[in-house]
Parts: sequence; structure tokens; C-alpha cells
Amino acid sequence: MGNLLFFIILIFEIAFAMYCIVSKKSHQKLRSGVRIAAFFVFVILILSSVIVWSFRWVLLAIFLFILAGIGTISLIRNNLNNREYKTSRIIGKGVFMTLMLVFTLIPILVFPQYKSPQVTGSYDVATATYTYTDKSRMEEFKDTGKNRFLNVKFWYPKNADESYPLLVFSHGANGIKESNTSTYMELASHGYVVCSIDHSYHSFYTVADNGSIALISSEYMKEFRDSNKEGIYTKAELYQLIQKWMKLRTDDMNFVINTIIEKSKNDKDPVYQQINQDKIGVFGHSMGGAASVWVGRERKDVSAVVNIDAPFFSELAYNQKRDDFEAKDEAYTIPLLNIYSDDVWKQLDTNSVYAANRLTNNYFKEAYTVHFQGAKHLSLTDLPLVSPLLANMLQGGKADIDSYYCIETENELILQFFDATLKGIGRFTSEGTYGPSPS
Repeated sequence: MGNLLFFIILIFEIAFAMYCIVSKKSHQKLRSGVRIAAFFVFVILILSSVIVWSFRWVLLAIFLFILAGIGTISLIRNNLNNREYKTSRIIGKGVFMTLMLVFTLIPILVFPQYKSPQVTGSYDVATATYTYTDKSRMEEFKDTGKNRFLNVKFWYPKNADESYPLLVFSHGANGIKESNTSTYMELASHGYVVCSIDHSYHSFYTVADNGSIALISSEYMKEFRDSNKEGIYTKAELYQLIQKWMKLRTDDMNFVINTIIEKSKNDKDPVYQQINQDKIGVFGHSMGGAASVWVGRERKDVSAVVNIDAPFFSELAYNQKRDDFEAKDEAYTIPLLNIYSDDVWKQLDTNSVYAANRLTNNYFKEAYTVHFQGAKHLSLTDLPLVSPLLANMLQGGKADIDSYYCIETENELILQFFDATLKGIGRFTSEGTYGPSPS
């Protein structure tokens, strides 16, 4: 829709400018009438839901409203102040309008209107957001003298009167808590309470209850960026970075889980009253997946883990003699589902960071492994739907797999896994490899 509007408006402006130049008239009345009509057509498209109103349309709406206002004033004044026709003025207006259109349409082109992935459950889904403050930890990223805060968002069955398993999600290295919204929606629609965490200063941005915004830490971004380059960090230094990142993440997840469990005992908020404290699962993407595996290792009350495209950082040891990473020799007994894109799958046998993930690791012989062939790292999130342009830029090109097929199949697998492990529904099986296109 955004691309179509852009080309329609752009073609009109160019055609109108050419018409004025050929006829050697400014056609101010026609211009004003068309701009007033364009604004009303835009409003009708919104009211009829052809355009789904959201932040992406705000700039265009303001721009069209201003043009309609100027056009209305011009018509009321009956063009008493008509200027003498000048070709340079027409060209200048055309260039200005084109630049303004490009500016106002940027949000629409970067974040195009898209169809939400399929939600198959019988429950309507409600959401709630909260800010939790960890009084046992000071914020280490900002010298504010304040305790660390975490913003969380819940997706849960609306108007339900039962208790449901709790699932806690951790986003990727510089993601946001909404990164896998379609997954949360699907799970909640089938009777799960899903909580997603914004890891403050690891998240691209997060907004607290009081409206304050915390952006990603530039120091952390540099550390993470440099960790993926050759020659910046030694293996020993990288191992220490991993430990630092994982301590922050796992401390966050443990604090959130403990807070939710405590609130479920005495807080009358509907979201807490629906939680079954005896059935808890954790899952996450990328660094959040690594943290989830770590939390699954640490906590006795976590009964299932889904790792989406992440190394098993908790299962790595640094061998000083070999100056390399190696897998620990301790069995992982919590039910685990690993979901991989091509980006990680190709590194399992070549990159020592994934030493514990290797399919030959007998200490994970009970884990389930799924590979989405043709998928890139961000294909396993909602970003390719929300912003194909950003996803392609961040992951170095377009994935071969169909975006809807990938995320909907992933959501189905995660649901089946948690159903089997937390609810005792069915027996989890998978084909192992999916993609790159629907069969």
C-alpha cells in the first residue's frame, strides 16, 4: 500500500508540473481542489480500513492535512493573490513536493502495512505492560544511583477463569520485547501467559511506566559488534564478555520470573491470577535464546526451554591450553527445542562458539533440533514482516524462505513443544528440516 501510494502521488505531482509547464498556467484552483480531495480520500481509506491506522501514517496524514488546509484557504480567497506564471516556480514546487513526499512516506516504506501471521487458538488475547524495579541490583549502564528497572509485557487469555503455564521470553542482542509478537499471540490464544522482557540497555529502546525511555548502551553495542569481528578480542576476552552478558540476562530473567511468581500469590491483577506457578517455560531469540538455555540449567522450576538460533553459552568452557572453546561434559536434562536458521546451522561444526550445540554432543542427545532451510537469523522473528527493508539490511540480504511460512511454522512448532512438555498434550515430533518454501 505504501509503495502504491508513493508512486501514485509522485506520478501525479510530475504530471501536474508538466501540465502547468505545457499550458503555461499555474492552475492553482485545480491544484487546491485535488489536494483537498486527496486528504478526504485518505480519510475514507482509513475509515474503511483499507489503510490500517498506525504510527506509519502520521507524517503523511499531517502533510495531506496541511496541503488541504492551504488549498481550502486559497479557494476561499478565490485566488486573489494569483502570482504570474513562472516555469522556475513550478519546477521548484515540484521538487519541494517530491522531497516532502519522500520524507513523509519514509515510515510507510520502512514499516509497510502487513497482514498479521495466523492465530489459531480459541482464546481472545489481552495485553498488559509493567515496569519492575530490582531493589537488589544497581543500574550498571547509567551512573544514576538508581536500581535496575525492567519493562515487561504480557500476552494472556482474555476473560479466562483458569490457570495457565507461564512462558518468559528474552529478545536478541539489540532487539525489543515485541520481536516475536506473533509467537506470543499464538501461544496466548492457546492458553498460555507469555511475558516478554525488555533487557534495559541491551534492548534497542524501552519505555517505562512513567514514560522515560532507555536506549541501547553504546558501550554494549560496540562490544557486541566487535565480538563478531576477527582480531578485536582474544578467545579469553570473548569468554569474559559472554559471561558478563549472560549474567545480566539471566539475572534479569530470574528476577522477572521470581517477581511474577510472588505476584501470582497475592496480586489481584487478572494477568497474575491466571498463572500456574508449577508450569514454567523459557524461550528466546539469539542472545535471549542463550540466556534461556542458561536459566533452564539453573532453575528447578523451569520445565521446558526453546532456544531460537543461539549458542549454548552456559555449556561452554574456555580451554586455556588450546586457546579455544569446548563443550562442558554435563548432561542437559530439561526438555529443549533448538530452532536454527542457515546463519547458525552452517556454523555448528565450524565455529567453536557453537561447540556445545553440535549434533554430536551426547550431553544434549534428548534435545529436539529444527532447521529452517533458506532462513536468515532474523527470519525467526517478526521483523521481516514488520520491516523487510530493515531485516534485509541487518542480516545482509533477503532470506530465501517465505517469511509467513517461516514464522507461522516456527510458532506452530513452539506451541506443540510447550503443549507436550507443559500441558501433556500430544507428543512432540518435527520433520527436522523445513523450507525454503511451503510444500
